[in-house]
Amino acid sequence: MPARADQHYLITKCTLDKGRRVATRIAELPASRRREEIARMLAGAEITAEARAAAERLIRAAAG
Repeated sequence: MPARADQHYLITKCTLDKGRRVATRIAELPASRRREEIARMLAGAEITAEARAAAERLIRAAAG
């Protein structure tokens, strides 16, 4: 379950040199973005209010 982690990271990739190279970035997510990122994982491209609520429930359940 993604909400159980103590820390979350956002991993992104982008192309460089007209597609000849790929750069991977890893950024530590602050606690304030945790719910939004879990909602994105649950919902996909369009984050809905239901996904945000589900993410919040997962975070609360993981906290005990």
